Amino acid sequence: MYFQIQLFRITIINWKIPASIVILFGILSYKIDFKNFKQTYFYPIGGTRFYAILNYIFGFGFIACSMFMLTNYYFADQNVKTESYEIVDRTWLPERVAKYGSEKKPVFTINYKGENKELVFYSQFYEKMDLYKTVEFKIRDGFFGFEILENKKLNE
Repeated sequence: MYFQIQLFRITIINWKIPASIVILFGILSYKIDFKNFKQTYFYPIGGTRFYAILNYIFGFGFIACSMFMLTNYYFADQNVKTESYEIVDRTWLPERVAKYGSEKKPVFTINYKGENKELVFYSQFYEKMDLYKTVEFKIRDGFFGFEILENKKLNE
């Protein structure tokens, strides 16, 4: 799931698409294989169905979505375009304690073809995050048509 989230951050895709893939494949695999799960595991008072649904959604659903995201990324077109967009909003991810102290990661929102896309940057950009005006990046067309961001760069 961690690598899938990292791929989601650099792919221009509506969050509803990966979420629906996870849920659809989780429910589909539940329908196909629940008899085997029920024979192997037993949880009291209806818990078997609940744990089975969780297992299939988080197991098979995320595997299917990871395969979708990885295929879009690794079989993407090699033609690279450079584009620049104005930053419309700034925020940050909550602090996390790192090896050398706490860090806040800045998040910049751009309007990319009519949809807001949040771009997460390293904590070293947090101190001067209000000075940046535009984001420049290289972009490739993914295998399924969802664009991949590369080499994000902040400009003042």
